[in-house]
Amino acid sequence: MTRVLFLCVHNSARSQMAEAFLKKLAGDRFEAESAGLEPGRLNPYVVRAMAEIGVDISGNPVKSVFDLHAAGRSYDVVVTVCSEEAAERCPVFPGLARRLHWPFPDPSSFAGSDEAVMAGVRAVRDRIEAAVGDFAQGLTK
Repeated sequence: MTRVLFLCVHNSARSQMAEAFLKKLAGDRFEAESAGLEPGRLNPYVVRAMAEIGVDISGNPVKSVFDLHAAGRSYDVVVTVCSEEAAERCPVFPGLARRLHWPFPDPSSFAGSDEAVMAGVRAVRDRIEAAVGDFAQGLTK
């Protein structure tokens, strides 16, 4: 199994969605985890958006990338789903074969009415699902 780690700043939205999609789409071929630079709490809008499509992440823990690194975890692929600046703060994992960067907007920065925020989260969710699907099919270089 290929071990994949998805990283973002708080492990509250983008990385959680990417982990869930990889488990759903190709969990038989990939072992997926997610973590953050500064772990926060799951974004309730993201939990709702994922539930809309039948994926329950409400019980997922948020994890620190530095705890995983200190524990000696190793990954074949690390995918950063945050800004380039935040991605540069991530530790280098031993034995890492590949690092990818997929920048997506941060749902915690969305503002406006409930529906406006949900529309933004859904758009990010769908883009992440497409990127993970391409990756699982070997289309990502």
